[in-house]
Amino acid sequence: MQRTPIGVFDSGYGGLTVLSAIREQLPQYDFIYFGDNARAPYGNRSFDVVYEFTLEAVNFLFEQGCPLVILACNTASAKALRTIQQKDLPKISQTNRVLGVIRPSTEVLGELTHSKHVGILGTQGTINSNSYPIELSKFAPDIKVHQHACPMWVPLIENQQYEHPAGKQFILEDVQQLLSSNASIDTILLACTHYPVLQAHLQQLVGPDIKIVPQGPIVAEKLDIYLKAHPEMEQRLSKNAEVRFFTSETTAVFDQKASHFFGSKVEATHHSF
Repeated sequence: MQRTPIGVFDSGYGGLTVLSAIREQLPQYDFIYFGDNARAPYGNRSFDVVYEFTLEAVNFLFEQGCPLVILACNTASAKALRTIQQKDLPKISQTNRVLGVIRPSTEVLGELTHSKHVGILGTQGTINSNSYPIELSKFAPDIKVHQHACPMWVPLIENQQYEHPAGKQFILEDVQQLLSSNASIDTILLACTHYPVLQAHLQQLVGPDIKIVPQGPIVAEKLDIYLKAHPEMEQRLSKNAEVRFFTSETTAVFDQKASHFFGSKVEATHHSF
């Protein structure tokens, strides 16, 4: 039987936290992960460049047999997803699908906050796109959104410098800036898939009265719901509980760092554009 895995794409390593959560929710399915690490980070790149790179990655995963691709990257979801869905997908395939991480997150945020004040921590590209306030206005228009960009967090996490004193200081200052914008914030969404690595540390910083919300479990649950609601897609997917990894970076570098995010050993194959 032809393998038709679910594709998961990220500009780097962060999407592995989403893949890990999806595999926990849907362990029977096959997956292909592609990290465009050689061209990361995407956070400070223009809309046009992020769109171009993301479309290349989506096409690559389609070529690998994936009928469904998850953009496990907030920047790609913010800057490329809508264009790919509306402009490119009708020409590429009438039956393949591409989904992102922003809509699933905004669908549930309204249920998590009591104060109706939500904080968003993300890359410069995600914050500048205003994707979260726009999407939240559709599902929970009464919620006030407070955003803060953390441009140093991805390099700190990828280079495992976040536990050093200088790294902790960057993180502390960013959290303080977000919380100082409104004293009523009771829920903070980690709107970058790298950030769950910091979840325990962030929870300590904000205290027990503020929820720190990672995206992985949300995306995993929403994907489960999506597949149950779309049997025509679910029936196309192969189920051998296998996962393969591709990276545009040197595989030795990727494998070492990826294991830190994924939680188990990773062996990738190199692919470049």
